[in-house]
Amino acid sequence: MSKIALITGINGYIAARTALTFLQAGYLVRGTARSLSSTAPLLAAIPADLISNLEIVEVPDITSPGAFDKAVKGVTTIAHLASPVSLSFTDPEPVLKAAVEGALRVLESAITEPSVQSFIFMSSVAAITDSEVKKERFDETDWNDSAERVVRELGDKTPGHVIYFASKTAAERAVWKFRDEQKPGFKIAAVNPVFVAGPPVVVPESKEKIHGTTKLISDVYSGVELAKAGIPGASSYVDVRDVARVILFGAENPDKVDGERFLLSGYHVPAQAVADILRERYPERNEVIERGEPGKGYEEGYGYPKERFLDGSKVVRVTGEGYTPWEKTVVDFVESVKAIL
Repeated sequence: MSKIALITGINGYIAARTALTFLQAGYLVRGTARSLSSTAPLLAAIPADLISNLEIVEVPDITSPGAFDKAVKGVTTIAHLASPVSLSFTDPEPVLKAAVEGALRVLESAITEPSVQSFIFMSSVAAITDSEVKKERFDETDWNDSAERVVRELGDKTPGHVIYFASKTAAERAVWKFRDEQKPGFKIAAVNPVFVAGPPVVVPESKEKIHGTTKLISDVYSGVELAKAGIPGASSYVDVRDVARVILFGAENPDKVDGERFLLSGYHVPAQAVADILRERYPERNEVIERGEPGKGYEEGYGYPKERFLDGSKVVRVTGEGYTPWEKTVVDFVESVKAIL
């Protein structure tokens, strides 16, 4: 029987890379999107020898009951990546609804389909780290308990990034609650990456449309001041190819990942670390890329400072494969989008 993977929200930056990774591994891939027309750039980017193994199913509203009933037919694994992503949300109610109910609708459809063997949920480090908890080390045993409480207290006055954190936490909790109560026949795991960077499958039309979490690299390359580059406060990154690889591992090793969360912590890389790499790799741009203070503000090997350590070693132990080198992430990203920078 052919291996069929369902990837929800296939237009997304991480989902597109996940789809390509599954296709390259010999899977038939069925992706969901709000509209078929929106997937045209992705279809154009998939290699010709793989495109016949990709099918798109239209799911206009992921919160609608039965929304995924058609999409789950015959699939062996599901990677649920469709969820609201922004740090600028203003109203928490629709965001939390889409995140939580979207996940539940997929699970409800999956539990009716006997072919499903594994379900990989795209969560986030946002569901692990809690800004109100003063501790030096975070891992998969930790939960962000404050975000949902802040949303309840502040309502539509909640900062956008807190709304996003709350949505990821609430959705992942809903997935584990479903597993505990419904006891599905398939295995479930969660993937919790930090900010994701690396080459996109679909090159954006312009620099302004580059995916937000990769903005740090494009900003530094383009000459933005290091103090203003990227997303404020964001300095933890993992390669998009590592995220896709771990999702594939979960699909192919359901017994090894069942019931587990996997924090993909990658590297601690402030803007200075990116500038140092880019100035060495592209010396012709040294008049453009700010020099800053070379070597300052980050550890050798881009490790985490001891006062705020994100322990992503579990995924390395379980999969047997380490993280993509940060230098490769940076250079491969620039090379993939250089034409629009």
